[in-house]
Amino acid sequence: MDIGKRQTRCIPGKFKTRAEDGKEYIEGYFAVFNSDYEIGDGMTESIDRGAFDDTLEDDIRCLTDHDTRLVLGRTTAETLSLSVDEYGLYGRVLINPNDGDATNTKARVDRRDVTQASFGFDILDEDTEYRDDGSIHWTIKKVKLYEVSVCTFPAYKDTNLEARTAQKEDFEKRALEAWKKKTKEKLNAKGIA
Repeated sequence: MDIGKRQTRCIPGKFKTRAEDGKEYIEGYFAVFNSDYEIGDGMTESIDRGAFDDTLEDDIRCLTDHDTRLVLGRTTAETLSLSVDEYGLYGRVLINPNDGDATNTKARVDRRDVTQASFGFDILDEDTEYRDDGSIHWTIKKVKLYEVSVCTFPAYKDTNLEARTAQKEDFEKRALEAWKKKTKEKLNAKGIA
């Protein structure tokens, strides 16, 4: 996967709405740490506990369905707060009562019609583990976070699968070429080839 290419990930949400001091909020986890997400056949991914350590002070938005026209909150406006605990990336967004899109999103979360969370980011560092069973696991170690989203559908299922599948196919091709080269060298050393 291209490091530095903007991506999204989606998780089942643990969102709730809350009224406090006459204000309405949506809050919950936008990412969960150290939990394997199945991307496709033989491909999994997880997010390391330190992945967001250097990015939470950035100008980050909370969107609906990754739509940049549907901004629910923003860290620099202090209408979105993000924090990390042992479980994951937690966010709390202040709902603007004068914004029909925001109040509609809150109502959908209240009814549990919208239950998923996602985040948009660039991968700055990751580990790749090629397992003996032929599967591949990626651990995302460090990201540049741009946005978090309250989502109706998982955004990353198809786009991430396509990117990770290409990465897996590239690895398999390189592994086959390395095996062919090694086999040829062995045959040459024995005087067979």
